[in-house]
This record gives sequence, C-alpha cells and structure tokens, in this order.
Amino acid sequence: MIQRFDVRDRFAEGAQYLAGGLRDGSSGRTQYVVDAATGEQVYGYRLASTADVDAAVDAAARAFPAWAGATPGERSDALHRFATVLGERAGELAYAESLQCGKPIKLSAEFDVPGSVDNAAFFAGAARHLEGRSAGEYSPDHTSVIRREPIGVIGSIAPWNYPLQMAAWKVLPAIAAGNTVVLKPAEITPLTSLMFAQAATEAGIPDGVLNIVSGAGREAGEHLVAHPGVAMASFTGSTAVGKRVAEIATSTVKRMHLELGGKAPFVVFDDADLEAAVHGAVAGALINTGQDCTAATRAYVQRPLYDAFVGGVADLMATVRLGDPFDPATDLGPLISYTQRDRVAGFVDRARSYATVVTGGAVPQGELAKGAYYLPTLITGAAQDSEVVQSEIFGPVLVVLPFDSDDEGIALANDTPYGLAASAWSRDVYRTGRATREIKAGCVWVNDHIPILSEMPHGGYKASGFGKDMSAYSFEEYTQVKHVMFDNTGTARKDWHRTVFGDRT
Repeated sequence: MIQRFDVRDRFAEGAQYLAGGLRDGSSGRTQYVVDAATGEQVYGYRLASTADVDAAVDAAARAFPAWAGATPGERSDALHRFATVLGERAGELAYAESLQCGKPIKLSAEFDVPGSVDNAAFFAGAARHLEGRSAGEYSPDHTSVIRREPIGVIGSIAPWNYPLQMAAWKVLPAIAAGNTVVLKPAEITPLTSLMFAQAATEAGIPDGVLNIVSGAGREAGEHLVAHPGVAMASFTGSTAVGKRVAEIATSTVKRMHLELGGKAPFVVFDDADLEAAVHGAVAGALINTGQDCTAATRAYVQRPLYDAFVGGVADLMATVRLGDPFDPATDLGPLISYTQRDRVAGFVDRARSYATVVTGGAVPQGELAKGAYYLPTLITGAAQDSEVVQSEIFGPVLVVLPFDSDDEGIALANDTPYGLAASAWSRDVYRTGRATREIKAGCVWVNDHIPILSEMPHGGYKASGFGKDMSAYSFEEYTQVKHVMFDNTGTARKDWHRTVFGDRT
C-alpha cells in the first residue's frame, strides 16, 4: 500500500543534503515542486548557491580518503544495507516520484523503484569485483600489476525524467568503486534524490560520501562541473546542455561521462509479428509519457506491413487511459510541466503543414486540461529530414515512415545525429543479426523495446554521448587504472642505464 506523506514536513529543513543532513539553500531564490497533474505547488525550497556547492564538494573531499580506503567487502556490506533500506521505503519513494514527475503510480511502483533497488543490490555484489589484468612478468626483470583506484569526488548532474533511477545509475557505481559524490538533481524534481541520500545514511554509508545540491543548472550545475575539487563530471540530459558540460569539463581537464539525447528507431521488417510490433511500438513510444531518451520515436515499417501497422497503432493508442497519476488504472500521466507540454504541442502543430496527424495531437478536454496532459499522438507522411523525425520531441509522439529494402530501413535508422537505442523486429535471425551489427546505437533490442537490466550497460553512440551506466562496465568510468611495476633483480645498475650513462657491463 502506498504510504503518503507531507512533502513540506518531510523536507522542512531544506532540499540540500550535505554531510549526512538536510539544510537550506543559500541562493535566496525559491524553487517550487509542482504536481503536473493539477498545477499545484506541493513544495517550495531555496535553491543552492555556489557556496552550497563548495560546501558539498568539501564534505565529499573529506569523506573520500576513508571511503576509498575501505575494503571492497566493507563497501559491499554498506551497499547491501542500502538496497534493504530502499526496499523498505519503496512505497513512499514511488509516491514521491509520481508526485514530482506526474508518472502513473504503476510505472513508479513497478519500474522506477524496483529497478533502483535492484541496481543497489547489483552494485553491492559488483563492489567486490573490481578486477584488473593478472600480475605477470612482461619484461624479464619486472613484475607488473594493475590497480583500479577510485578517482575522487564525482560531480553528477541528473535529469528530471527519471530522478530516482538516474540518482541510482550515477551514484551506485561511483561509490561502489570508492568515490564520493555530489549529485545535482533537476531543480524541479529533487524529492527522491534527497530520499535516496537519506536512505544511504540510514544504511550506514558515511556522511559526505553522498551529497545532494538542489540548484539551478547555470549556477549550481556549472559551478559543480568547473570546481577544482571535482575530479570527474557525469551528466545525463540533452545533447545541447551536454556540449556545455563538456566545454566546462574540458577546460579543467576532467574526466567525463555523458549520456545525452536520443531518437530511437523502431525498424519493422515485413516478416515481423505485426501484433507484437504494434504493441511494442505503443508501449515503447508512450512509456513515461514519451519522456525517455530511449523511447521509440521513429518507426520505420517495410511497405507490406505499413498500412496495417499504422492502423493498429492508432487503434491501440486510442485505448490508452489518461488520468490521475495515483489511480492504479491510469496508463499515461501528464508531461513534467506546462512548458514541456507546450513544447511537444509546438512540434506537432508545425508538423501539420507537412505531415498527417493520424490520432492525438491535442490537449485533452475536461478535468485533464488543468494538468500538463497531451494525447498520444501518431504522425505519418513526414519526410526523413523533417523536424519531427530528426529532433528529440520528448513527449507521447510516434512518427511512422515506410521503407522498401532492408538496406534502406537500416540506413534510415542511422540517419540522425543520435545513437542511444534502437530496436529491430523480424522473425528472421539473419535480418535481425544484421540490424544489430549495423544500427549505430548503444543498445539494440530484437523484437522488444525498452527493457533494461542492472547487469547490462546503457550508453550511446554519436551525439548520444559516451560512457556507460549500470553493469560492471560502468566501473570503467569511475576508476583510474594504474600500472605498478616491481623490479625483481635487486641490482643497483640496470642494463638500460647505459642509454643515459656508461657502457654495457
């Protein structure tokens, strides 16, 4: 049963979490968390200033030596306790996530929260397996050893579409590897990031290992990335903002991990299971109201199936239930804000001049008009170079285009700047095998679209960024590889010294 709580009371002390406790921001500016289903302001807090960022980085830096020096087993034990506490708080985490994001409660309770708990459990085990190459004599007189060491303080910036999961994806591999973290959630969705940090403290993770600064991107975010005490910047968000993060991080020679925008193709070959493809397209396009960088946004359907696919998707979209996010029957909640709703509507309205809006394409009437809702939308007839095909809309909009040959379908799938995710639909293993090899994306699903696993990596190609979240591969982002070389001879005068002085002895 969902446990409701008073957000204002829960975070009365403020929306910053430094060295194990809540505190108020010092910027002097107030930010509101808004229930996108009603427009109600449910919580107000003072944003973080650059001074708050400095304090958070200082707390993380002070915690780093002890946490980095802990054994893998000690960090693993702490993360196991963390997973347990998160599981115990699953109900209130789901409620808070739906409240601040407008997600249907069934999405928060069955996807976001269980996925985050599973991430914690996975990294509790993975913390014990930070491996390098085996020791060996790669020169006759020396033994070489590879060490994996934590980097230091990680400055992480997370988006508003999956606040809890993005906190987990960024924090867990970093702290499992021995780093400490300052996380800046999106200022409009800080609640579950704060609860995540509180759970870490309750689990016994030392104060300062995880700190939260809830502030604006241009002030708190940029200061965090530029901070000389931050050794690495990890950012998830739009490609445009990612470029700015990269510019700042590069100027201070920081390591970076960027998970950026997407425009996932959904390629349906003419031998695909039509019913499966239709259901997969609607689910893949509408998950989280389309506010997902891996969402199915461009369906390319081989011409023999095209008309039936369009009709099937339109019919199925018409059955999707919009409503109160806390009603278990609701399928689709509001967009994150009225601004985002209007942005999505702008894409669709401009598309009417060059394409056909088959279904949707409007704000619903009645009670739902009070919220940031937008009807599931299907567009056909758009050209490959059009805005709705090339740009990330980030809403419940699917564009469908036909193709003839397999060569054309794969070429169209690759014809955007992005490369985060894709899917291929066919009963022919050779066709899907070719698609998985040739589509340039960090994840290619076959006869499905969206599922993710803690054990498998997530990250993109091209303008979708670089580096991996989740899985053991994420340790590549959060560890520094060090080569240690031991002399085995005990001789004072090495043979190679003659290249600097003297003759061969």
